[in-house]
Amino acid sequence: MSHHCGRYESLTNRREFLKKAGAGFGLLGLADLLQGDTLSGSDGEPARGLDPMTLRQPHYPAKAKSIIWLFMEGAPSSVDLFDPKPELTKRDGQRITIDVFNGNPGPLMKSPFSFKQYGQSGAWVCEKYPNVARHVDDFAFIKSLYSESNDHVPALYQINTGIPRPGFPSAGAWITYGLGSESQNLPGYVVLGNNQGVKGGPLNWSAGFLPTSYQGTLFRSSGAPILNLTRPEHVTRDDQRAQLDFLKKVNTEHLKEHEGEPDLLARIQSFELAYRMQMEASDLTDFSTESRETLALYGLDQEVSKNIGTKCLMARRLIERGVRFVQVYSDGEWDAHSDLKGNHSHHCASTDMPIHGLLTDLKRRGLMDSTLVIWGGEFGRMPVSQGNGGRDHNPNGFMAWMTGAGVKGGVSYGETDEIGYKAVTDRVSVHDLHATMLHLLGMNHEKLTYFHNGRRYRLTDVAGEVIEKLLV
Repeated sequence: MSHHCGRYESLTNRREFLKKAGAGFGLLGLADLLQGDTLSGSDGEPARGLDPMTLRQPHYPAKAKSIIWLFMEGAPSSVDLFDPKPELTKRDGQRITIDVFNGNPGPLMKSPFSFKQYGQSGAWVCEKYPNVARHVDDFAFIKSLYSESNDHVPALYQINTGIPRPGFPSAGAWITYGLGSESQNLPGYVVLGNNQGVKGGPLNWSAGFLPTSYQGTLFRSSGAPILNLTRPEHVTRDDQRAQLDFLKKVNTEHLKEHEGEPDLLARIQSFELAYRMQMEASDLTDFSTESRETLALYGLDQEVSKNIGTKCLMARRLIERGVRFVQVYSDGEWDAHSDLKGNHSHHCASTDMPIHGLLTDLKRRGLMDSTLVIWGGEFGRMPVSQGNGGRDHNPNGFMAWMTGAGVKGGVSYGETDEIGYKAVTDRVSVHDLHATMLHLLGMNHEKLTYFHNGRRYRLTDVAGEVIEKLLV
């Protein structure tokens, strides 16, 4: 009996130590094998701590410390949501010469929705987003985005990694590489994916050629956040700890011959992080501590918005726990090649209350002052019709909005032409968007680099300018 009590006390103390210290025994065992407590990178690269997610100083004081990216996969239509074009209504049914993705373009098509102006800023919002519209005075609209591809997968890669080809680090990976994470018991970069699967898959949140510690971790919004996270019933915690300690010993011997090897360090860290997550992550989907009012605020009491509301609520809980970057994908696709009215009506209904709930909750909890929220898709949609009342892909001109820490509210930047086809005024590239995002986190996009294959890479490649007019 006393033997079991001793084991229990030891286990309890060990659990408390792991949770408070934020570093597993496997990592502690490596300390004497490394030169000091940091791994110095090349010039311009952040110094690597023993734990890859150790907090690192930004280049200059940051406005934001975390990001929630609300990703509307499939490409919502700017002219049907936030950027109405009177010329489209005037010229509805008129045919023009235009290049489209799928061929056989129809005539110009007016929006099927009505619009109203909201807030002191007088921003236009369509009838299907009444709750999101309540926040327009906090938004900085970017209405002149453009990208390079009119196909979903390369466009997704570009908006996520800056490059319309697979194999490059995602924005979340660059950010956690540059800054680390305040949470040592959860990943620094979490993805709450589309329930139908994201086009292009995990390459959208890959670490690319960065150490694998910085890749995004896909969480589920119900049940266990990560599959196979729970310890098997027949394995005791002491047995599991013993297995990890043995792996630590083997990996430590291997590391003696490969000192500072990032992928080996990442593997050791992943074992220990998974162990710590058993204590921390299991309650992320347990909303029993949330009030009924909060659940309704996020739309969890309505079937149409329950799934997205759950992910938005999880996003708030994740950044509260110190996660650096959370990407929330909407479910299904805004890819309205036909029946845009039905498609966008559904997706607005599924995201309107959750987004309103998230923004409201962040404000009242004092988290908006340290959180940057971004809304947008991978490209936009054409001003002409396609099929039965749909619109084709349009990378030439689309929009996003930002709100939160460091963002000037109630402003709009850039314009597309009079029918919403091409960005023509103050055009904004994906690199500009990324440069602005990094700037708000206190990072100079030209200095956040990684040496790979004979050259120094960065998220913004060889371009990108901060959009100063959107910042306070």
